[in-house]
Amino acid sequence: MRPYHDTSALPAHHARFTVLDFETTGSVRGWPVEPWQIGLVGIAGGRLLADGYDSLLRIDPGRPFNPHAPGRHARLRTALATAPSLADLWPFLAENWLLGRVLVAHNVGTERSVLRRAAPLHRPGPWIDTLRLVRRTYPRHASAALDDVVGELGLEPALQAACPGRAPHDARYDATACALLLLHCLALPGWEQVTVQALVDLE
Repeated sequence: MRPYHDTSALPAHHARFTVLDFETTGSVRGWPVEPWQIGLVGIAGGRLLADGYDSLLRIDPGRPFNPHAPGRHARLRTALATAPSLADLWPFLAENWLLGRVLVAHNVGTERSVLRRAAPLHRPGPWIDTLRLVRRTYPRHASAALDDVVGELGLEPALQAACPGRAPHDARYDATACALLLLHCLALPGWEQVTVQALVDLE
């Protein structure tokens, strides 16, 4: 296992983060919530790194999806049936993206629970939740949903440049949106000395 190097007291501008997003089946009675796509991007030194990663994830072709689950999964059912499983990808993801990193997601509950089920003997993290960050930084925004916040803050041009041809509820696109949101906040006046731990501790 890669050791976790404590960066909690480091100003977040200088830290390295992995930002991730899972697209899932949604909740269906009698079935576990399962991921069907993963997207990851990195942040280091206050900038978005170019070497992101994404993959479809195998789903039993017979399992139902919640009818309100977003994304283009209905058009991908054939590809999802033959995609690698999260267990297949775990050694690569753990070594290169997840273990020993500060992790970031927008509303971390889904991402954290998926990883805990995939690797019950590991405890990836600590976690930074950009949903909480938005609610603390922009309490007057009508919505803290990722798509809405990206539009409100004018981040769409940078997002489209980083993810050409992609759209919301694509895991790579949403992970990149989350990363740009974190970087936007870190660039605000007075945030120069905000530490990683302060972001982790947001309530």
